[in-house]
Amino acid sequence: MQRMQNLDAHRAKQILIAQVVATLAVTLLGLPFGLRPALFALIGGATATIANALFAYWVFGGYRADQPGRLLAQIYGGEVLKLTLIAAVFLGAIIWLKPVSPLALFGGFLVVQVFPPLLANRIAG
Repeated sequence: MQRMQNLDAHRAKQILIAQVVATLAVTLLGLPFGLRPALFALIGGATATIANALFAYWVFGGYRADQPGRLLAQIYGGEVLKLTLIAAVFLGAIIWLKPVSPLALFGGFLVVQVFPPLLANRIAG
């Protein structure tokens, strides 16, 4: 059981590192379009990374494979926490940072949210 727990935590850590790198990449890709799009790409990417880090900590912080009911509750609770954080950051960015660059904000989020987990097996290999 311990080996599986360590493998899952290791894979989560590797994905989070890849998300940090992807956040920096989308920010740099936004720079040729101006500081504002780069800032919104950074906010979008950082939101995905921080929300996933919070989720991983919530789930793997007290992870016990021999308690599947507790693990399921941790996953659901972590997902609610993650979605709440994402909604709060997006709402704050939209309300307080005018003019909004929605393509950079949501594009940065989407790239960072989707690509590192798609590569998870290669990353954690």
